[in-house]
Amino acid sequence: MSCCCPHSKSGGRLFSLFARSYRRRFTKKGFEPSQLQLIEGLQQAGYKNSTLLEIGSGVGYLHQVLLEKGAKSATGIDLAPDMLKEAQTWAEQKGLSDRVTYLQGDFIELLDQVDPAEVTILDKVVCCYPHAELLVNSSVVKTQRVIGLTYPRKRWFIRLVIEVMAVIFKVIGSDFRAYVHNPADIERWIKAAGFKKSYQNQTFIWLSQVYTK
Repeated sequence: MSCCCPHSKSGGRLFSLFARSYRRRFTKKGFEPSQLQLIEGLQQAGYKNSTLLEIGSGVGYLHQVLLEKGAKSATGIDLAPDMLKEAQTWAEQKGLSDRVTYLQGDFIELLDQVDPAEVTILDKVVCCYPHAELLVNSSVVKTQRVIGLTYPRKRWFIRLVIEVMAVIFKVIGSDFRAYVHNPADIERWIKAAGFKKSYQNQTFIWLSQVYTK
């Protein structure tokens, strides 16, 4: 299935530029507040001895920490090849290589290659995708028990920042864009698939939610 190839390719190139800095940032500062909230919600829902699917997995530190804390195995998917190179290197250093699988590309285009997982994670991914309903619905199809996600709150200043970013991306010739999708729509789509919200928290910018089936 093909969706938004120029956007995905531009996103892959863009995020590859920041792969090493993402890894250095986590090594130095650890999880962001919204990620700590997401982990809290996943702990309450239960992820130990479970298979994980992280869509937009970046350099891999989120699912790798969950593996170290008791998750069974993980599949990470990301647009950026350099992000996955960092993730693979980190997994080797941590002795996790036999428990992780990485796929490079657009999750929607890779659906046929992705096995269902007990726990699915989308950390700051919905805001990177133009077709939120397609992404969310495709994600829940691959989720057996728990889905956790963080995405921007619907606030005027966040929309303003994203509009400014869109102008910058256009000027530099990138097809990538960021988005603020309606939280009410996201919640409705997930609940329509048979999930119920078990956890919610927020920071100044980010909304963290976990749903269980």
